[in-house]
Amino acid sequence: MRPFRVYRALPVPLAVLLVAGCRPSATPVPLPAPAMTAPIIIAHRGASGHRPEHTIEAYALAIEMGADYIEPDLVATKDGVLVARHENEIGGTTDVAAKFPDRRTQKVIDGDTVRGWFTEDFTLAELRTLRAKERLPMRSHAYDGQFVIPTFDDILLLVANESVARQRPIGLYPETKHPSYFRSIGLPLEPPLLEALTKAGYRTKEAPVFIQSFEVGNLRALRSQTPLRLVQLVSPVGAPPDFVAAGDARTYRDLVTPDGLREIARYADGIGANTRMIVPVASDGALGTPTSLVAEAHAAGLVVHAWTLRSESAFLPKGYAGDPLAEVRQLAQLGVDGLFCDFPDVGVRGTRAR
Repeated sequence: MRPFRVYRALPVPLAVLLVAGCRPSATPVPLPAPAMTAPIIIAHRGASGHRPEHTIEAYALAIEMGADYIEPDLVATKDGVLVARHENEIGGTTDVAAKFPDRRTQKVIDGDTVRGWFTEDFTLAELRTLRAKERLPMRSHAYDGQFVIPTFDDILLLVANESVARQRPIGLYPETKHPSYFRSIGLPLEPPLLEALTKAGYRTKEAPVFIQSFEVGNLRALRSQTPLRLVQLVSPVGAPPDFVAAGDARTYRDLVTPDGLREIARYADGIGANTRMIVPVASDGALGTPTSLVAEAHAAGLVVHAWTLRSESAFLPKGYAGDPLAEVRQLAQLGVDGLFCDFPDVGVRGTRAR
């Protein structure tokens, strides 16, 4: 592997393009998807353990570190542009409170009352005036205030250019955040997502793309609209928000029974499962006996991508004795097909040499 490049700021020409909203006249056709001979490494929100999440700099560093896919969470602006933020509430990840103090408000998102600043209340031009900051207190804040909020088009441009420059496929793993909510306010996420992917050349099941969601209804709808691969996200607790809204009593646990997995296989290509659904962890941090979820999902014809691997002691179970590589290697040995990593360099080291 080449030495990691330090991304302190965007190259000036690209920075100008992003702020101005400009694009080159042509986008290179995506390379074929990476061969899945080892667990793919999915850079969770970019190299979010090293740079503020969901920034071009975080994605670029993840690519430099050897990630196979980068993961942008997508929400919508007031003028219908897809931007990368983990939540539509951006008070914790940007300097919006200082720049727009009077825009704070309260909303109900998927049944939860949330107070803050929301992307759907800002135009893209307004969001471009904001700068990202680190969300977690234990991580470096050295880059706070330096990086802009990228659009999905910005990310597509980065991936196209980096794939050509490095002559290796770099995949995209977008998540639709709160799709029912955004549809309810007249800003559906799926049409602009598919339009952007199609325009950029992602048109077949072999394309290096997975579209993921914690909801079920939008994935079912997408299945009839695109051949791109779809992933049903599941969690140890709770239920799909669209199930709750519809009065459907099923939970995520119901979705990962053998019957539930076979049903998922009718509309999706894989599941994104919390690591604790694969390797249980006791209250004292001890590791439990691995579950049968990977084998059962594979039997249903689904790939399994595990989320989220983080190296800090606040997240890494004590059973791994402070070694994040041990978690990577165990999940790989258990047959998972992909790993969501905040530290993609650790994921790469734990699975194969680059």
